[in-house]
Amino acid sequence: MTEGNGKLMTCGVDEAGRGPVIGPMVVSIVCGNPEELMGIGARDSKALSPQSREKLFHKITEISRFYSIRIITASELNSLMDRINLNRIEEEAYSGLIAKSPMDCEYYVDSFDVDEGRLSKLLSERTGKKVVCKHKADSLFPAVSAASILSKVTRDSEIEKLKQRYGDLGSGYPADPVTREFIISSLRQGRDISDIIRTHWKTYRDLLGESKKTTLF
Repeated sequence: MTEGNGKLMTCGVDEAGRGPVIGPMVVSIVCGNPEELMGIGARDSKALSPQSREKLFHKITEISRFYSIRIITASELNSLMDRINLNRIEEEAYSGLIAKSPMDCEYYVDSFDVDEGRLSKLLSERTGKKVVCKHKADSLFPAVSAASILSKVTRDSEIEKLKQRYGDLGSGYPADPVTREFIISSLRQGRDISDIIRTHWKTYRDLLGESKKTTLF
């Protein structure tokens, strides 16, 4: 799609926080001109420093024609995963953002399904819009790069809020030793972390078992 000024418009959707055992998953959509988004330096959020992402976050929200951010908390994920899996949760979140976008253009998605074609067909049918799903789309399409930045900055901000409330809980990712120690310590102390922990994650179940072990000296 092109606007009245002849500029090409595309939309991109991406998430941050699919894998962590602590904190929210964030899904964002950004619609704008690819050249403008590239011009401000939008690229895969993983290739940028936190400071660069923060600066780009504000630039993206200023120049994009439409954007929206969906925060799915850990407790919401727990509730949803009582009946559906993580891919289904993402399908619903992505569909919701795409469906409410007013832009009549192509929508690019960083595919969370191993079958790109299957997901493209599903999201297109659910939203009535042309959706193209690609692996590593955050490094291929500026609008997806921009969406990845909004998601990453928003999740980082949410994690900082949790740290102010609960103390240092690390990054929230399963491989992070600080995160693992925080969970074990909280469980052993009987501390209520139910609002921030993803109870369906194998990591949580493993650490729950670990917390019940006693060390003999």
